[in-house]
Amino acid sequence: MLPIDDIVSSFQDLVGHVPEIVRPVIVLLAGAIPFVEGEVASLIGVVGGLNPVVAGIAAAAGNFLCVLLVVLLTSSARAAVVNHRTSRVAADVGTTGVSGSAADAATWASTAAKPESKGHQRFKRWLVRYGVPGASILGPLAIPTQVTSAMLVAGGTPRAWVLLWQAVAIVLWTTVATVSAWLALQLVVLV
Repeated sequence: MLPIDDIVSSFQDLVGHVPEIVRPVIVLLAGAIPFVEGEVASLIGVVGGLNPVVAGIAAAAGNFLCVLLVVLLTSSARAAVVNHRTSRVAADVGTTGVSGSAADAATWASTAAKPESKGHQRFKRWLVRYGVPGASILGPLAIPTQVTSAMLVAGGTPRAWVLLWQAVAIVLWTTVATVSAWLALQLVVLV
């Protein structure tokens, strides 16, 4: 018997003490944790003895619910910042004696703004090169989906577009991880 067989058997014995109805909830909660996400959560579920379909759905649901929360919070924060800047610029333009339209205020605000950081410039180049679909699908290879979605929404990408492509990426990567874990258990560990 291989050492991995012992580890899997011990883990399944441990999971066996958890009520069956609670197991998918644990996988769902694990999927909501950044860096664990749907991929590792589905691995936990499959290795723990959960049906691969149930493990994959629970893990993807947990990951997407967390991304949804991050997108909504980031969108609200961005709207508050943009509204605050717009009202402050309009007030500054009015108090300095400069008269003009909102376009004049926006032009004045853009010239008075701080220069973009190197990281922000790099992110913009990356977004232009790959777009939201590429950033969403390739993003989990480097950073959590929650961080990717927050950066996209904070940069001004419509939240529906971000949620759509994050959902595609979560389903894609969670499916790959779930099928890989199931195949590994069937072919390597022989559980």
